[in-house]
Amino acid sequence: MEPSRSEMCILPNGKGQDLGEEMCMPMKTMMEEEQFDDPDSTLAENIEFLPNSEGKKPRFTDFEGKTSFGMSVFNLGNAIMGSGILGLAYAMANTGILLFLFLLTAVAGLSCYSIHLLLKSSGVVGIRSYEQLGFRAFGITGKMAAGIAITLQNIGAMSSYLYIVKSEFPLVLQAFLKADTSSGQWYLNGNYLVVLVSLSVILPLALMKQLGYLGYTSGFSLSCMVFFLSAVIYKKFQILCPFEEFSSNSTLAQAHSNVTVDNAHVYHNGHVMVDDSHCSPQMFTVNTHTAYTIPILAFAFVCHPEVLPIYTELRNPTQKKMQHISNISILIMYTMYFLAALFGYLTFYTKVEAELLHTYSRIDPYDTLILCVRLAVLTAVTLTVPIVLFPVRRAIQEMMFPNKTFNWIRHVIIAVILLTFINILVIFAPNILGIFGIIGATSAPCLIFIFPAVFYIRIVPKDKEPMRSTPKIFAACFAGLGMLFMIMSLSFIIIDWTTGSSSTMGGH
Repeated sequence: MEPSRSEMCILPNGKGQDLGEEMCMPMKTMMEEEQFDDPDSTLAENIEFLPNSEGKKPRFTDFEGKTSFGMSVFNLGNAIMGSGILGLAYAMANTGILLFLFLLTAVAGLSCYSIHLLLKSSGVVGIRSYEQLGFRAFGITGKMAAGIAITLQNIGAMSSYLYIVKSEFPLVLQAFLKADTSSGQWYLNGNYLVVLVSLSVILPLALMKQLGYLGYTSGFSLSCMVFFLSAVIYKKFQILCPFEEFSSNSTLAQAHSNVTVDNAHVYHNGHVMVDDSHCSPQMFTVNTHTAYTIPILAFAFVCHPEVLPIYTELRNPTQKKMQHISNISILIMYTMYFLAALFGYLTFYTKVEAELLHTYSRIDPYDTLILCVRLAVLTAVTLTVPIVLFPVRRAIQEMMFPNKTFNWIRHVIIAVILLTFINILVIFAPNILGIFGIIGATSAPCLIFIFPAVFYIRIVPKDKEPMRSTPKIFAACFAGLGMLFMIMSLSFIIIDWTTGSSSTMGGH
């Protein structure tokens, strides 16, 4: 007797051929899963996760990931690690060691909890898309809010990264080549360099179809930051306080003849002594800049737009496995953040600048090690841009081309338009980049605190967790904390603008 049509054995989307064996499953189930086969296609907004009459947890149907655990840690760690690490020593100088450690620990714990809320909501509905979680919680309004917040936040981050390339890369090349600033060489022009880096490095990586392929570059980016951390620790034992600043009146020859520090920390001509009254660490410090460090630290672990895309491509994904990846990534960055801040602060104490590497240049702008560190930081920042661009590309796909399958032409056009727009901002309108401070002050709290909490409250069924249950009360308090950080950040930015000061530090 011939089997019924619904029970015919077929190869599911050709995957059985890749495994070297046939896989038999009902035709109806395969037709339900087939529409989720493409990794970059958006989920239909009216499709539920696969029903499960046995009461088991919902099964993800959007994509079969192949990225390993280690590569996922690299990608998420690279998404967390930003240029903000250069300002953490300054933050410690304005809080003290113990207060800084307390704040950093609290923020790391809050970030882990925030990711837990995202993963829990994702597990309930069987969807691993930030925008689609917004749709399930608040319909099209929630979807657009999440997509717009991700787009603005990440465009602001990418603009700040490329602005660092524009401003720092020429200075590093000039120091290495000992070139004259008035030579007018094209390779010392930051506008040319940022375009060259965007076309030769960022664009090819940004065209990768899957985020998992960037695990190798993310690993290299993190190794560059480890080199930065190692140099900061080494310099702590080489530069003794009080340090001597490089004299602008000294000649280049004097600069190269007086770069070493002997055991008695006696310096030669061409330097200016610094008062040693500041050479003692403070455990707790409260000053006019202390309050500014709180929102800076609150956004030190921004990686939430990348969490669900990384979860999507994870091999054999489970909520517990992705939470482990998040915890490990945050722990690694937490350790690097604290060590970089601690040894940077213990090197310069209250004389540390908001940008740590600039403080080293005050002692010797031609220090080969510091020049190599600056080049490594530029490399790390450059390799972070493709990771940050990926969620923007996905958000645009979700908002503008819903229910469309992957298309290479559309894929390339979106990436090229995004990079072109960011380059135009960095080259022709760098003053506008200050506006992204307001954007970051609104979008970052939404992505880290508010959206995960309110999505969780709306998505988790009330029969499982009533509104007055402890998890939802904690989630509501978490959303309130996000509102507090948003108000604080906006207030500080407005104060800076009205007073004409620049107390705020560089963010993520």
